Amino acid sequence: MSKPNPEIVESADAPNDAVGTKADLASAKRVLGIEAAAITNLAESLGEPFLRALDIMAAVQGRVVVTGMGKSGHICNKIVATLSSTGTPALFVHPAEASHGDLGMITKDDAVLALSNSGETTELADMVAYTKRFTIPLVAVTGAADSTLALAADVSLVLPKSEEACPMGLAPTTSTSVMMALGDAISVALLERKGFSSDEFHVLHPGGKLGRRLIKVSEIMHAGEELPLIEPKTSMADALIEMTTKSFGCVGIADAKGTLLGVITDGDLRRHMSPDLLGQEAGDVMTEGVQTIAPEMLASEALAIMNGRSITNIFVTEGSCAIGILHIHDCLRAGVA
Repeated sequence: MSKPNPEIVESADAPNDAVGTKADLASAKRVLGIEAAAITNLAESLGEPFLRALDIMAAVQGRVVVTGMGKSGHICNKIVATLSSTGTPALFVHPAEASHGDLGMITKDDAVLALSNSGETTELADMVAYTKRFTIPLVAVTGAADSTLALAADVSLVLPKSEEACPMGLAPTTSTSVMMALGDAISVALLERKGFSSDEFHVLHPGGKLGRRLIKVSEIMHAGEELPLIEPKTSMADALIEMTTKSFGCVGIADAKGTLLGVITDGDLRRHMSPDLLGQEAGDVMTEGVQTIAPEMLASEALAIMNGRSITNIFVTEGSCAIGILHIHDCLRAGVA
């Protein structure tokens, strides 16, 4: 008697796929609903303590030291990354390691942001004592207003009561999501209070797509000797030499003060093609009123202009003076797209 193929035999106890799928979706939606409601409650609860916490963190001369144990500790690392990238220097200090020498990483110029849902995390005891001994500001994020941590802190940000999304109510889920959202709120509020600009953001994010999107024209344009620029009375014979030597397929026409008067492109050459072309002056062949861009413009904006006008080069001016030229390939090489 042949044995049944185990790959095609279906157990009578196997769950129906449709039922399992609906249960999975229901579980996921329940989790997200619980966490979304908790974050909404958090937003509505913010008030004077949040503003005092911002005052403390905005005033520090050193760094915001973020600390927490377990799942809260993982959230701390994310908060540190967000603070640091948005203009508030920060670092994570593990509370257990702090008791074995890492307290030395915290200075009197710092402020401490401590996360503990219960507010009774044993490993934070030495950290709290250290802040008191050296008068280091302490901001607590906790779910218990009467906890040891909350009472010891200079400012306590108490999370609204909410159930964990874990059906057993044990695994930190809602509480950590709320902590992360609060960390984002603190980071962005500090960013806006300090007037942290996109230029400063780019300095801290030179890599990746975000960094490439924030590259300015001045960083990748050609200037100085690379700039194809001639005077209006230059002969077209010399203009062609300049166009060929600089390899941009165009040449700018500027007066003695550097004011850009016009541009000669390959298209202009075709439109003025005649036996006496080389004997004409550049000012007679140029196209006036050409599109220019500013050096502080984002390269992505310049690329959009070039694409929109179907051109491959664009001159960069400061006031009315030509100071550079940008080729579409410069943007592509820099990863701007």
